[in-house]
Amino acid sequence: MLPVIALVGRPNVGKSTLFNVLTKTRDALVADFPGLTRDRKYGHGQYEGHNFIVIDTGGLSGESEELDERMAQQTLLAIDEANLVLFLVDARDGLTSADETIARQIRKMGKTVHLVINKIDGLDAAQAEADFFALGIQDHYSISAAHNRGTQQLIHHLFKGWDNWDALQEDVSKGIKVALVGKPNVGKSTLVNRMLGEERVVVMDMPGTTRDSIYIPFERNGQEYTLIDTAGVRRRKKVKETVEKFSVIKTLQAIDHANVVLLLIDAHEGVSDQDLQLLGYVVDAGRALVIVVNKWDGLDDYEKQAIRETLERRLVFIQFAEIYFISALHGSNVGLLYKAIGKAYDAATRKLSTPELTRVLEKATQAHQLPLVHGRRIKLRYAHQGGQNPPVIVIHGNQVELIPAAYKRYLMKLFTDALKLKGTPLRLEFKSGGNPFAGRRAADRIKPVVSRQQRAAGKKHREKTDNRRRKKRDR
Repeated sequence: MLPVIALVGRPNVGKSTLFNVLTKTRDALVADFPGLTRDRKYGHGQYEGHNFIVIDTGGLSGESEELDERMAQQTLLAIDEANLVLFLVDARDGLTSADETIARQIRKMGKTVHLVINKIDGLDAAQAEADFFALGIQDHYSISAAHNRGTQQLIHHLFKGWDNWDALQEDVSKGIKVALVGKPNVGKSTLVNRMLGEERVVVMDMPGTTRDSIYIPFERNGQEYTLIDTAGVRRRKKVKETVEKFSVIKTLQAIDHANVVLLLIDAHEGVSDQDLQLLGYVVDAGRALVIVVNKWDGLDDYEKQAIRETLERRLVFIQFAEIYFISALHGSNVGLLYKAIGKAYDAATRKLSTPELTRVLEKATQAHQLPLVHGRRIKLRYAHQGGQNPPVIVIHGNQVELIPAAYKRYLMKLFTDALKLKGTPLRLEFKSGGNPFAGRRAADRIKPVVSRQQRAAGKKHREKTDNRRRKKRDR
């Protein structure tokens, strides 16, 4: 296992800022008000060639008793998973009763804990440290995470002489990255917990509980995965808070980072405009896709048939994707998703040989010939693979810019069926060898500008030349 560092503390003490510094990313949302981070968020850091995992946790925000209780459970789970605990406090606020409560809870769990006194910029570090001696934590460090002051010394002291470091090291394997996307309250976090077999993310019956994208690595039957639980995407007019806007961006970024996207649709609401917008983004990003219709068990036969007809009508543009009907809450058909994920991932990353692609192209053109353009028939010579995830097929020929859109759709469907690329979009690129005489012909069509006097002089010269030739022939 990689060494794991958990960042804990009150809301708005700088945990997410330090997370970004340690992982050298901007994966954690940062804003100047409490309660932003609600779930555990995982990231990878590196020090002197060694890798470690950082867990960003949520503090007690005070938004509601129920939510605070659940967030406290997430923090305790993160502490339990960690090898080291960094307990962050705010130097400007001084010691608070909440800090003392957190310190007592950490000590009960028997973890190695280090006190990190953040936001010391502009303050007397010695005086700030003296305020927190009452916590009884021997190892303490003063830093300013926002200005990256003291963070390198913190990392150096944390791992200096740690005997367990090499024993815990192993290669980082990301496995298949699976992003769960959909509208708020569609059941994404419930499905994540069902697939993991534990309550890893906060689940509540209110939209917007997940604000950030949460990366969760795990393994099943020897296959490594990384589940990405994303924030729900609302209608634009309903996105009012700045943090909500950031959450939408994080969802779109999660789609770009994923290998396979599970798009969840609420069976009770059907396919909405927001679902179609998300689908369009997934297709544009070229990601492998599985449609998951959740809350299926609560419908009668008439409603189920109506949903099937709606899906067939509104999702006609993504016929490559498979559709699964599940209940994340009760676990119905959830196990089938692993096979669908593997199938879509294999299709998106498969290596396609040039002879195989060229044979499919030849069969396609023989079955339906290309049309004539200006008396000449368009010819497609050969095809080869130009990329993966999504698969890109490059087709070479002449006059390819004149291929009708209907014929391109025909080729797309034929390649998808012949190569069994179920679950992933396919992109076709057409390249022409060009006409070597195109430039010469264009030059020939350019006529020089000649004046009337020049034309008359030229005519007179030609007449004299013709007369001399006739006289010479007569002699």
